Amino acid sequence: MTHSQLMLFVKIVETGSFTKAGEQLNMTQPAVSRAISTLESELGVTLMIRERKSGVILTDIGLRLLAIFREILHGYNKVEQEVTAEKGFEVGTVRVGVFPIVSAHFLPKILRIIGENHPGLTFELFEGTIEEIKKWLDSRIIDVGWIIPPSNELETIPFFRDELCLVHREDHPLQSRQTIHITDLDNEPMIVCKGGFVTPIFELFKQFGTTLYAKYNGHNINTALSMIQEGLGISIVSKTSLSLSTLPPNVRIRTINPQPFRDIHLAVPSLKEASHGAKLFLQTARELYLSGDRIH
Repeated sequence: MTHSQLMLFVKIVETGSFTKAGEQLNMTQPAVSRAISTLESELGVTLMIRERKSGVILTDIGLRLLAIFREILHGYNKVEQEVTAEKGFEVGTVRVGVFPIVSAHFLPKILRIIGENHPGLTFELFEGTIEEIKKWLDSRIIDVGWIIPPSNELETIPFFRDELCLVHREDHPLQSRQTIHITDLDNEPMIVCKGGFVTPIFELFKQFGTTLYAKYNGHNINTALSMIQEGLGISIVSKTSLSLSTLPPNVRIRTINPQPFRDIHLAVPSLKEASHGAKLFLQTARELYLSGDRIH
């Protein structure tokens, strides 16, 4: 097996196409087919099947080896980063998983600072939901990402505590209450945004024995605000998310007592095995937004 064979195999899986993988790696389609055939011949197993309708389908052994191949490629990248760092500069690619709040509020400054001090490092961004980011970390598709606990087997560093608030239309009966308690929301039609809000909200309702009536489920906060504007329900969202959106004129923000929040963590599959670039990313994020000990 060679580094290029493994990289090609993973790229085919990620793109779902021999042709697209070849284009990204500057290889002709016949060359791609030969490389995969050679890899399968050397291993003595069939790794993937090409079908016109379904595209590329991994065999059982191909699926099992995919995670191992990614780990091997991560090792190559880690070696390159460590060697060049020893020579006084950094190169390599750091793959980062982000969701909207993070990519808008925190990521740009982190990338700017690293770019100014370590121009040899490049970054590949993977944007998705919290659950997608966790899966990408588990399968080693990415090196580091922001998640909402729980984190299963991942190693995490607390990064940001995001306060949650209630959003409702101005003529909603709750408007007359001086203080909004979570028990006041019992069986209220809720618009639940799934971008990392679900777990802390469900836990909060459960804590006070209150029934959460999730009438609508979605991912986009702007859609939720438009639905609230039309009187379709109320929602609990983060104050940080609201800062990225334009609040409709007839929609109000209220504080909930006790104040709910969600914790955002930075996560890696393993701090000990993280590449030099990934550790540098973690350290820069901490220095910009947190205080704490250095990461070694």
